[in-house]
Amino acid sequence: MKIILAQPRGFCAGVVRAIDIVERALAKHGAPVYVRHEIVHNRHVVESLKAKGARFVETLEDVPAGAVTIFSAHGVPRKVLDEAKSRLLPTIDATCPLVTKVHNQGRRYIAQGRIVVFIGHAGHPEVEGTLGQIDGQVHLIENEQDVENLAIAADTPIAYITQTTLSVDDTRAIIAALHRRFSDVAGPDVRDICYATQNRQTAVRELCEVADVIIVVGARNSSNSNRLREIGDEAGIPSYLVADSSEIDPEWVRDAAVVGVTAGASAPEILVEEVVRTLSAIAPSQVSTLGGPAETVTFRLPAGLAN
Repeated sequence: MKIILAQPRGFCAGVVRAIDIVERALAKHGAPVYVRHEIVHNRHVVESLKAKGARFVETLEDVPAGAVTIFSAHGVPRKVLDEAKSRLLPTIDATCPLVTKVHNQGRRYIAQGRIVVFIGHAGHPEVEGTLGQIDGQVHLIENEQDVENLAIAADTPIAYITQTTLSVDDTRAIIAALHRRFSDVAGPDVRDICYATQNRQTAVRELCEVADVIIVVGARNSSNSNRLREIGDEAGIPSYLVADSSEIDPEWVRDAAVVGVTAGASAPEILVEEVVRTLSAIAPSQVSTLGGPAETVTFRLPAGLAN
């Protein structure tokens, strides 16, 4: 059996930065530090940081007075920032800079007098954070049918922004539907969807050309990991999302000559290595890596943690 690894896969720059922020905050301030929501959507990452002294909470009510508080890579609504400020909590913002870029785009379009249409998945932390960062009229849509259902006149100036972890193809189709429905549409190019999301989706499409089965390593609540599995399914390749190697069913790959393996942007490489070992135990295997772009993007740490 051939095992072909996607390139690139796994951690993106925003995830690396977020994890680094928690670890540096622990080193500087000592344990515990409090993190609102999972710092990234991966149980293994969260458990590793818990072992080092991070405590994860869903609301600031669970943060003791004066405790160092970190906001996750997905971003938070402005009301959370205001609550932290009113309680005088020392805060560190680990929001991915590409998510912050979406916040800024939305504010700029509102300032131009446009109604903002936000393409994203309801309930996702990034979506909740973005909706809470933009003052003005914002409509959340998830698909082309939602475009038709928008209660906005066709000649109204609108602008769209997108969740960073969506399928590029799906987003492109929704943007095209907006242009068909409205006469005055502004918005970023689809290339403004997170570079890491695009690269990982492109790599999965390339895997689909050679693989009989695709395994995606990532969490169930990871939007970008789910999109990777869906891309495989849409290409007609049996594709499975696993949190780690323990979830692999040998029957998935029993008759496969080539198994493609990739990982979502919040999945550590050690989980990919464990998946490869598990697959190699099922059948004698050769492991190789697809050609793909080397990601060199890095993001600056917040002031006070850089040194």
